[in-house]
Amino acid sequence: MADRPGVHRHSVGLVEAVGPVASQGAVGLVDRVTEPPARLARSRPAPPGAGAPSPVHRLPAPAKLVAHVALVLVVVATPAAWFWAFGVYAVLLLAAVVAARLPARTVLRGMSVELPFVTFAVVLPFVALGPRTEVLGLSLSAAGLLAGWNVLAKATLGVVASVVLARTTTVPDLVAALRTLRVPGTLVAIVSFMVRYLGIVRQDLHRMQVAQEARGLPPQRRARLAAAVRVAGALFVRTYERGERVHLAMLARGGGSGLRIAAARPVATTHPAVAAVLPVLAATTLAVGWVLA
Repeated sequence: MADRPGVHRHSVGLVEAVGPVASQGAVGLVDRVTEPPARLARSRPAPPGAGAPSPVHRLPAPAKLVAHVALVLVVVATPAAWFWAFGVYAVLLLAAVVAARLPARTVLRGMSVELPFVTFAVVLPFVALGPRTEVLGLSLSAAGLLAGWNVLAKATLGVVASVVLARTTTVPDLVAALRTLRVPGTLVAIVSFMVRYLGIVRQDLHRMQVAQEARGLPPQRRARLAAAVRVAGALFVRTYERGERVHLAMLARGGGSGLRIAAARPVATTHPAVAAVLPVLAATTLAVGWVLA
């Protein structure tokens, strides 16, 4: 702090203004603002997949993306009545989770996005038509039970595969993989903008919620629901206007191909052929099923 007298005088004045009770907090704030960039970089959380030691993390991102799409296609193509095949897929994905060294809590937290599909799969046997069957004293549709199982099994396997991909690959590497795989530039631009501005939208939402609380938002559920609707509308308009401004700025600068998101520096990678093991075994299971059928 001695080599920056302007900041030092400002911090001393701030400490004197707030008094002895808040002096430590003020000094800590100034120290935080003026701390070296290297220390700030160390304090930031590492992105998913960065610096992880498992062989799945070290696989090239394009190979993992292709393997993920192939596995999902195989799972979707499997008939709902082949229960044993879904068991084989589950074992393969469990092996991938173990190889990636992902904690069970991380996988379960990622699977929370599946809750709407679980709800639909549970309701389906009650509302579907067709012959009925008794299960635990409940009259359920036989076709609805099979359809609910189909939705639940395929959605669960797809979500787990997506969690493994997302937690073992950084976002810049995924965007770079899309470019490597010759995905249309418009789609890559949409993904890159979404990645860049998702954090900004989240910060805007947090600031609006804090402002509502500061203005004395009523505790009643109806009032909070109405406030949430207003916040969503204002956030949509603000995000749309920001997107228009960014688009016009890019056109004025002669751009328009999306943000440039640099991939992480290459590290010692596992051979890309290893990524094909999971979809190849899944496809073999599907082929065996068709032969036995």
